[in-house]
Amino acid sequence: MARTEGDSWDLASSVGATATMVAAQRALGHREGMIDDPWAEPLVRAVGADFFVRMLDGDVDFADLDPAFTVRRAAEGMAVRTRWFDQMFLDAAASGVRQAVILAAGLDARGYRLAWPAGTTVYEVDQPEVIAFKTATLEGLGASPTATHRTVAIDLREDWPAALREAGFDPSQPTAWSAEGLLIYLPSDAQDRLFDLITELSAPGSSLATEYVPDIDAFLGDRAKALTDRMKEMGSDIEMGDLVYHGDRHNVIDYLTGKGWTVTAAAARDAHEANGFDFPDDAMSAAFGDLSYVRARLG
Repeated sequence: MARTEGDSWDLASSVGATATMVAAQRALGHREGMIDDPWAEPLVRAVGADFFVRMLDGDVDFADLDPAFTVRRAAEGMAVRTRWFDQMFLDAAASGVRQAVILAAGLDARGYRLAWPAGTTVYEVDQPEVIAFKTATLEGLGASPTATHRTVAIDLREDWPAALREAGFDPSQPTAWSAEGLLIYLPSDAQDRLFDLITELSAPGSSLATEYVPDIDAFLGDRAKALTDRMKEMGSDIEMGDLVYHGDRHNVIDYLTGKGWTVTAAAARDAHEANGFDFPDDAMSAAFGDLSYVRARLG
């Protein structure tokens, strides 16, 4: 179903299901020893979406669609992404930053798995139903936050900066921000507003990690449609072409630079190589070969 103004979701539907899909890939990366995320798999299983549980059980096979689309490949791709965002937070912490904000947190468990320095506060922002489910599930699993952990249950289309402040956020202190896997689900003007607000809330010394997808229409391509159709045959109801916002938008790197951030970026191909992985040589991956992982620092 296409996006509508004010639409909402849980972790088994619409945009929320994509967060569960990402967590399932993180679970595969953890199994392969590429990343450390012991909470990804139990969180996915708690959501209970059949397709993703079967994916973890090894009952989903895309070999008939693309022989190169293996569990190992999925794990490598997510490991590259996860390490990029982990490292931003760890580097910021090493530089003395003691305030972190995870936007559209989904099933992100960094507040429970990263080794945060003493005195760090991690804020997670997402829709109330998502926050409530993840928090209750992790508590039930016996997971304990590794920093002072504060949830901000609000839709990013609402006044989330005010809610963040009410939760104790201090804009006078430098902050480490993540906007992971988020921008494609925002209209172009909302993307700009997000970065405007992050900049307004960021003291000098703040850091940010995000991604830049130059061609969102890649989600409408033949290979993307073939993969979506195959996933549906196996029980998935994710229709990526309907969930992302298409059309022109600002180049993330240029926009942040214009806001005073010092920006570095790594193309997906280069990021794979830097992590010791080969970038998949197939049509589906090629469509997203221009994706860049972005990191920025203010001041």
